[in-house]
Amino acid sequence: MTTLLTTRDVARIVAAHGLPQMLARMVEYLEADFRRWPDFEKCARLASHSEVGVIELMPVSDATDYSFKYVNGHPKNTREGLPTVMAFGVLADVATGMPTLLSELTLTTAMRTAGTSVMAAKRLARPDSKVMALVGNGAQSEFQALAFHHLLGIDQVRLYDVDTEATAKLTAHLQAAAPTLRVVRCGSIAEAVRGADIVTTVTADKTNATILTPEMLEPGMHVNGVGGDCPGKTELHPGVLQRSRVFVEFEPQTRIEGDLQHLPADFAVTEFWRVLTGQAEGRRDASETTVFDSVGFALEDYSALRLLRDCARELGLGADADIIPALADPKDLYGHLMGAPQAQSQAA
Repeated sequence: MTTLLTTRDVARIVAAHGLPQMLARMVEYLEADFRRWPDFEKCARLASHSEVGVIELMPVSDATDYSFKYVNGHPKNTREGLPTVMAFGVLADVATGMPTLLSELTLTTAMRTAGTSVMAAKRLARPDSKVMALVGNGAQSEFQALAFHHLLGIDQVRLYDVDTEATAKLTAHLQAAAPTLRVVRCGSIAEAVRGADIVTTVTADKTNATILTPEMLEPGMHVNGVGGDCPGKTELHPGVLQRSRVFVEFEPQTRIEGDLQHLPADFAVTEFWRVLTGQAEGRRDASETTVFDSVGFALEDYSALRLLRDCARELGLGADADIIPALADPKDLYGHLMGAPQAQSQAA
């Protein structure tokens, strides 16, 4: 049977462990999988673009497990009562092709994205970082702020969004969830960024925006660019990248989708897995500026699905879902189809 995890199951998992612990475990799972990067068969995600958004499939596999995520990005959805991002994912057994887990990934994607940001910042931000600017205060923002607060010691977060209601929502949530985190509402991007050790950009509009410009950079700053994640959707001025050491997840995908899309194909970047395995340096000194041009990669969803599977087993959560027929004779698919209505009729 296939285990089905719903949004309620994921909420129960987070309630059982607490969000800080779930984020910490997420980072552990991400780091473990990124360290064995060569074990995975990888490709850029498959995207179907429209004028209002994008729908994507994100596959990856090793010799044991195959996973994919279905995910969308439609910024206009909030005006229609729907989330901007909605997702679900599957883990399957490579040896048989049997799907072993079918899970929600809307809530989980927010946690895995925050976990990925922290994973990178542990090696790319200054160890003494205390202040983070958070530009874009939508659905992902609480997860980013809380992950950096609980796991990296950020004690002040400076907020800006063109939507003041989003900032008010975020402020209320952070004040309730993390009373020791100082929350500062700012009147502009420049005000939010000034004096920040880490700058996280996580805006939603599908446009070539310029959230961060070169003159906003300060020595030692780490830029966590999260919102630029598809062709035609960027946040960073090219000069920000040109003045920094740039790190990416899967370079072929980031060249197409990330802020990197505006730069020449020979602009040098480092895939982050090489930092984890010691093949490349992370931050080299306290004065250099670093950028993590994060677009989201399928391996992160693989890690998230592994974590959900393990947590569900620990807590006895999830329902058996017969999405694959259990056949008395594996060669007789027709008999199963015809037998089911007959059996139901006799039971009635």
